[in-house]
Amino acid sequence: DVYKSEGAGTYIVFGEAKIEDLSAQAQMQAAEQFKPQPEASITAESKDVAVVDEESEDDEVDESGVEAKDIELVVAQASVSRAKAVKALKNNANDIVNAIMELTM
Repeated sequence: DVYKSEGAGTYIVFGEAKIEDLSAQAQMQAAEQFKPQPEASITAESKDVAVVDEESEDDEVDESGVEAKDIELVVAQASVSRAKAVKALKNNANDIVNAIMELTM
């Protein structure tokens, strides 16, 4: 819980204070992409290509009725494509928390 002191302009934090740094998370995810994969075979590469093709088809999603900032937040928090984020938001009546939980659980 976080409380603000009215007169002094200070904050009181009960419990552990955590600061969420989205840019650091994005950097870590980008670094993970460049790690060497020990068992990279031709069949694994062909599977990766197939997955990329499926995602590119999903990019053309109707985003009407969904706010762009909500989509960006779900994409950042759940580490999914924009199309999956839009679909999850629509499935959950634009509820950001439930959309993220649907994608991560």
